[in-house]
Amino acid sequence: QGQLVESGGGLVQAGGSLRLSCAASGRTFSRHAMGWFRQAPGKEREFVSVINWSDGTTSYADAVKGRFTISRDNGKSTAYLQMNSLKPENTAVYYCAASFFRLPSRRADFGSWGQGTQVTVSS
Repeated sequence: QGQLVESGGGLVQAGGSLRLSCAASGRTFSRHAMGWFRQAPGKEREFVSVINWSDGTTSYADAVKGRFTISRDNGKSTAYLQMNSLKPENTAVYYCAASFFRLPSRRADFGSWGQGTQVTVSS
């Protein structure tokens, strides 16, 4: 079975930066795209960003454009989410997920999920 493991979360002050990592193993290698979602307390899990493994094409939610950057290292089977200019409202559990679709953004299009990593932004 494939596995996704996130890391890099933590506590940061507003305006700071964090880089999340998602290491993929197993059959998730064959999936076309890796994405990031987040879920704040009491809210639905929402799309943040996605990248195609093959050509690096990316897509972002409007709320993070210009501040977050998704990337991948095919050799390490790892996707990253660089988060800059963080705001308190970015506080959430961040999940990575794998999809057989190209540049998906719907939660239902992702079949494998990591356990999540907590990001807390203090004001």
